[in-house]
Amino acid sequence: MVNLLFFGRLGDFAADVPASIEASTPAQIRELLAADFPALGAELHEPQVLVSVNQMIVSWNQKLAEGSEVAFLPPVTGG
Repeated sequence: MVNLLFFGRLGDFAADVPASIEASTPAQIRELLAADFPALGAELHEPQVLVSVNQMIVSWNQKLAEGSEVAFLPPVTGG
């Protein structure tokens, strides 16, 4: 199992998502979540969304280890 975190507006779409999931890559997590939470899945498929594993930005195909922390980061703006 890996632990899930959703930041910014993604947290609004992930209100009912379990805190952990069984998956081997962030891309697999995205597909599993899209099946049960279509609005969240659409947001996660936006090209600006980044994924981090254990606080490091990684590719969507990064292999996950048991107990990894996977965070989804929406685009941010400032000014």
